[in-house]
Amino acid sequence: MVQPAITGSGVFTPPEVITNEELVVAYNAHAEAFNAAHAGAIAAGEMEARAPSSPEFILGASGIERRHVMDKAGVLDPQVMHPILRARGDDEPGIMTEIALDACGTALAQAGREAGEIDLVICAASNHERPYPAIAIEIQQALGAGGFAFDMNVACSSATFGIQAAADMIRSGSARRALVVSPEICSGHLEWRDRDCHFIFGDVCTALVIEAAEEAKGAHFRILSTRCATKFSNNIRNNNGFLRRTRPGHMADRRDMLFVQEGRRVFKEVLPLVSAHILGHMAEEAVGAADLRRLWLHQANKTMNDFIGRKVMGRVPEAHEQPNILQDYANTSSAGSIIAFSQYSDDLDPGDRGLICSFGAGYSVGSVLVERG
Repeated sequence: MVQPAITGSGVFTPPEVITNEELVVAYNAHAEAFNAAHAGAIAAGEMEARAPSSPEFILGASGIERRHVMDKAGVLDPQVMHPILRARGDDEPGIMTEIALDACGTALAQAGREAGEIDLVICAASNHERPYPAIAIEIQQALGAGGFAFDMNVACSSATFGIQAAADMIRSGSARRALVVSPEICSGHLEWRDRDCHFIFGDVCTALVIEAAEEAKGAHFRILSTRCATKFSNNIRNNNGFLRRTRPGHMADRRDMLFVQEGRRVFKEVLPLVSAHILGHMAEEAVGAADLRRLWLHQANKTMNDFIGRKVMGRVPEAHEQPNILQDYANTSSAGSIIAFSQYSDDLDPGDRGLICSFGAGYSVGSVLVERG
């Protein structure tokens, strides 16, 4: 049977950065204006005042210090509080394709491959800029890749689910060489005016080349095993979609049309789910904690990752065993664990094993056990 492997990785990082301090200034200006505009209703108990945010609150709640975004000016304008992205004509590459080309170029160069050698493109991301034509097919065309392409959305688990799909297709022979691309423009679906979540997300794009290990041109990671699971939950949700105009009040600025979560419930339910998933995956493959050199976890929240790391390793992991990029990138949905993998994998030796894991809305969780080749 063909042994699939990750032979190249790439990360596109937007050049614009928003620090916690900058974000707080913008949010607090918005909150003050909101409270002043609704002072009567707030005094009458008909509406809650918007509490101020602070850098200390953000860091303590999440571990995030800054985030990269596609547009900084719009997010930091108290009158706008969302990115402003240029409208594009139908004959122009979309913004997701544009950033995907950058990440794919890096991944292909690392793998020593040309775009024409790719015969499968999976665009695995939590939000796509349109329903159709598929973003993956646009990326395929822009790259000059062959074969076929399709979009995949499993929220924050999209990349690991994409890895499993690509690896399975390579094993079966329906594809020879794949790109799993995760262009995550999370700033577009975040409610920057909500104190409980205004700091969570950032933008990025990751790409992985996956092919048969025997065809790898250099250092690579054999995909030993993948495991995916889902369990329905409403605790992380976004109600936007093509049916929006069919419902009463569809033109209103509805809060549920952006990222919404019940944070306490997510913590309570996701942590045991993910910990049990990883431990079960390891048990199935007869891999013990001592066999793992590295955990590349979903970068959503430092407290969550610290908890999962302790459960999986049976102790507090060393910093190099569980690298964290959350402080610099914030939550980048499905791309987070792939950023960590891309930036913290070169130092592993042949035979070293590690595990990539992402989890999120759905609920969904995907894990990938790899070994350095």
